Amino acid sequence: MSSRLLAIDSSLNAFSRRHVGPDSAQIEEMLQAIGAQSLEQLIASTVPASILRKDSMDLPAALSEADALTKLRAIAAQNQVFRSHIGMGYYDTHTPLVILRNVLENPGWYTAYTPYQPEISQGRLEALLNYQQMVMDLTGMELANASLLDEGTAAAEAMTLVQRVNKKSKSETFFIADDCHPQTIAVVQTRAHHLGFNTVIGNPQTDLIGGEFFGALLQYPNTYGNVVDLRTLIEQAHQQHTLIVMAADLLSLVVLTPPGEMGADVAVGNSQRFGVPMGYGGPHAAFFATRDEYKRSAPGRIIGVSIDRHGNQALRMAMQTREQHIRREKATSNICTAQALLSICAAFYAIYHGPNGLREIAQRVQRLTQILAAGFEQLGVERINSTYFDTLTLDVGAQQASIIARAEAAQINLRKVGADRIGISLDETTTADDIAELWQIVIGRDAHFSVHTIDAQLDEQASFPQALQRSSDFLTHPVFNSHHSETEMLRYMKRLESKDIALNQTMIALGSCTMKLNATAEMVPITWPEFNRLHPFAPLAQAQGYQQLFRELEKMLIETTGYDAVSLQPNAGSQGEYAGLLAIKRYHESRNEGHRDTVLIPSSAHGTNPASAALAGLKVVIVECDSNGNVDIADLSAKARKYEAVLCALMATYPSTHGVFEEGIIEICDIVHRHGGQVYVDGANLNALVGVAAPGKFGADVSHINLHKTFCIPHGGGGPGMGPIGVAKHLAPFLPSNPVQPVYDLPASNDVVSAAPWGSASILPISWMYAAMMGPDGLTQATQVAILNANYIAARLREHFPVLYTGRNGRVAHECIIDLRPLKEITGISEEDIAKRLMDFGFHAPTMSFPVPGTLMIEPTESESLEELNRFCEALIHIRGEIERVKNGELDPVDNPLKNAPHTAMELTADTWEHRYTRTEAAYPVAELRTRKYWPPVARIDNVYGDRNLFCACPGVDAFR
Repeated sequence: MSSRLLAIDSSLNAFSRRHVGPDSAQIEEMLQAIGAQSLEQLIASTVPASILRKDSMDLPAALSEADALTKLRAIAAQNQVFRSHIGMGYYDTHTPLVILRNVLENPGWYTAYTPYQPEISQGRLEALLNYQQMVMDLTGMELANASLLDEGTAAAEAMTLVQRVNKKSKSETFFIADDCHPQTIAVVQTRAHHLGFNTVIGNPQTDLIGGEFFGALLQYPNTYGNVVDLRTLIEQAHQQHTLIVMAADLLSLVVLTPPGEMGADVAVGNSQRFGVPMGYGGPHAAFFATRDEYKRSAPGRIIGVSIDRHGNQALRMAMQTREQHIRREKATSNICTAQALLSICAAFYAIYHGPNGLREIAQRVQRLTQILAAGFEQLGVERINSTYFDTLTLDVGAQQASIIARAEAAQINLRKVGADRIGISLDETTTADDIAELWQIVIGRDAHFSVHTIDAQLDEQASFPQALQRSSDFLTHPVFNSHHSETEMLRYMKRLESKDIALNQTMIALGSCTMKLNATAEMVPITWPEFNRLHPFAPLAQAQGYQQLFRELEKMLIETTGYDAVSLQPNAGSQGEYAGLLAIKRYHESRNEGHRDTVLIPSSAHGTNPASAALAGLKVVIVECDSNGNVDIADLSAKARKYEAVLCALMATYPSTHGVFEEGIIEICDIVHRHGGQVYVDGANLNALVGVAAPGKFGADVSHINLHKTFCIPHGGGGPGMGPIGVAKHLAPFLPSNPVQPVYDLPASNDVVSAAPWGSASILPISWMYAAMMGPDGLTQATQVAILNANYIAARLREHFPVLYTGRNGRVAHECIIDLRPLKEITGISEEDIAKRLMDFGFHAPTMSFPVPGTLMIEPTESESLEELNRFCEALIHIRGEIERVKNGELDPVDNPLKNAPHTAMELTADTWEHRYTRTEAAYPVAELRTRKYWPPVARIDNVYGDRNLFCACPGVDAFR
């Protein structure tokens, strides 16, 4: 009886049955359809025997959702949530609950993909445009992008921008103010070093003018709290042809003169304190704003306003914002993932509070800081900074240790500054009681006055020069002045959400992007305060839960990849590529082989591969692929020999970007190693390997691991992501660290690729939950079913569309590429026409024209059921029939449902219909759509118009009528 009960419990509580879409009967049906006897036999006939795992992963058995959450709760409880006054760019904040529940915790927002198909992304595009407008207004700049990864990365990107656009300076030196945040300095120095730039760190008031610099980074307010009028300095810098980057605090710009009005060329910073929790370092949306004249060189994504085919206003990503995939090693950045979900939250925060609400928040923080400062003056405590917005630096001499100890005893964190100073930063969560307690902690006894007494004594004079008081308006657009009640805010967010396609509506079969289930149980922990309210530089003793989580997740990733060590710091796949290449470079340097500067990259590789190599200061040599889409081993051998003296690495993707398990992968690794190079395996396709094969075991030295693909962190409409790297033992000493909080026993002087020591730490519980609930068997089954689903789709579509590449036995890996070029040549119907027509069926298009122009790359993932796979295949088969009707003349070659797709409700309900096909053919091509219809909010968007008439701010009032 008990054994029967245990069996029921085991089946009932198995998370894998919730994560894996097809049930056992559907799996059997699909196996029969593709001619495989079992999942094991399918894998054996698809994956080269030479790399198949013989062992099972040494991971704990799968936990149920309830048990996994209970265990994680116990881990989280080891974290101590102290009140944080550390500052340094990270502040506690109140996330409005209407935003928390309806955006951050809502799969309609967090499971959406990057808006490369704009017609079905109008909601998140509008939210991102709002973010850009918010940043432009607050910084006083002419152009802003839709977010970068963190403040340090944004500053590094700003450095490379000013170097590119500064045609008047021949200098190769970048000046960094010594009062910038230390983590930002470290990220910029790492970037500069590997690009061959020199850096000088000094006092901007004494060391900047008179030197030869192509650019300079200034902090405003600076890391110690000082608010300095930089206008004269910037004017003098411009006279010597030095361009200025200002790293600014976004909330302070509500009351301070913005960088644009001071003459800055670029403004960067972090929007974290606009309602986004600290999360032990992330994820947070960095901002990047610059002059309009530099728009063609700006990194990241920029949302622009265009028109659709009816002339109606429509939004899109402007100026080929996936340019690293197009320009490859000539790209100006390798950034691929942004922080879309967090920038959307920050924009909604600004909308909810409006300009008056933000002004009140900023003024309250400033007033509390004034009261704190005045109290310390009366108590005889020396303050280092004479001006301030929210941060005071106090000279406490030998009392530093005792003050820090008293603070920690009261569960308060202060910043240690050198050996004899402390820093105190306030935020919107600070209360009057906190001020009184801070006085007591610093002087060791009760103050003889109250907060309200000091408040009454103070006049209205600002805590910084009157000349720096902001006089210009901001957030004047109606969107920031119309949604201040929760009712209106809720409805506005819902209107935007309903315009988009996300995973909660339909399958998103994007090849190479792995849009799989982001389970609710995985998402629940990210809003626990034990994870999301920790400051990234809190003492390690307060973050023991995080430390356990990191170690356990690292063990999970080591087991799945076969490597010896993992770094969790890279906060995007692109940053993982970059960090992996830097580790390889540092390894060569340690062997006195720093001259190795050439990377071999197959022609099929993701565009971020050559872009990352260029960013790491390496030269790129392309290796050709053969007619089957595999790396041409003869060409690889020849180029490895040719560049043997300078060979740094090979960057390969496995399975290949063409969706094939290459038989020669071990030989490929051996060739590179024989010629002195290291092997980097891009982890974008790891969803086809977990439990089946491990790159660290078949010859690779390093891989990045897209946690927002294989390990279930959701794509968030274009971010966040995480891109940890796994490395072999010999590369482990060269993993990134952090100067403020070293990572484990790694030197603080190691390269730094993200501002926080463990990157976007607060989303790592998602991947921990996934691995813990799946267990070794579930993880392996997920890979098997991902490969099964892809082969099933290939089998169903093969007679309608050629499958471009297959491996042995005619199998594909976890994705397949269908070739549309022959049809286009005959009928004029393009891959874009098919992609847009899929929107009429309620589907997001597969990856279009990558890695081969004129194709669609389809990846169904393991989470899709047989019913959904069939629905998708039937849509494509119906579209193939429409193409045939164009071919035989039944449909007009220009005026047909494909060329005019997608069709909007407005068009379908108009009084006139002038097309040569029926409304029913347009809107309801299959009967199922009559009860399950998604209506694209705009018709096909004119990309050329948008780039020729670039407009990246919120449209005027008339557009909202």
